[in-house]
Amino acid sequence: MKVEIWSDIACPWCYVGKRRFEAALDEFAHRDQVEVVWRSFELDPGATSAATAGESAYVDRLARKYRMSITRSQEMLDHMTRTAAVAGLDFRFERAVAGNTFDAHQLVHLAAAHGRQDAMKERLLLAYFTEGLALGDREVLVGLAEAVGLDRDEAARALEEQRHAADVRRDEEEAGRLGISGVPFFVVDRKYGISGAQPAQHLLEVLDKAWSERAPLTMVSAGTEADVCGPEGCAT
Repeated sequence: MKVEIWSDIACPWCYVGKRRFEAALDEFAHRDQVEVVWRSFELDPGATSAATAGESAYVDRLARKYRMSITRSQEMLDHMTRTAAVAGLDFRFERAVAGNTFDAHQLVHLAAAHGRQDAMKERLLLAYFTEGLALGDREVLVGLAEAVGLDRDEAARALEEQRHAADVRRDEEEAGRLGISGVPFFVVDRKYGISGAQPAQHLLEVLDKAWSERAPLTMVSAGTEADVCGPEGCAT
């Protein structure tokens, strides 16, 4: 079974959604037969990158984007931090450095070619939301790629050549065709779509449903010609 997850590296709910999906997958009886593919989505394609975080920078950006007061913005971040903590995540919004995530998404595609896609996605999310690293800085990105086992020089060349730019664009175009306008968004076997960081139990229920509809019938017993009709039913 294939699960595709559209998400952005600068999306806090995407990190929470990743943890909730992992919790659901841990409880899924057929988890070893699930292929997870991370798809690219940019919440702010026109974002510019900074070198460091300014004081209250994230609070200010959130307030401007959604046209709310600084007080309301801080309340939202406090709520998000508590929600993340329940999922085992340590959000440090005061450290977050504004950045364009296009190159970071390219690294996720590069990592997929080496079987390290999930590790790359996790490392980027941790770097942004907890460590306060500047993901718009290619040197930082190359270091993160190396940290998950990718070749540093290959990662640097891939970014310089924009080798996976077309892959990022294809993911985003596919999101448009599927009607995805927000993330995280989970697509299970191209049959079920789940919008948002839903609770693990809900994600598990969808996985179970999708599996039951795709798995072949398993014969647990068979009758003989002599008992084509019996107390449990009739054969045609």
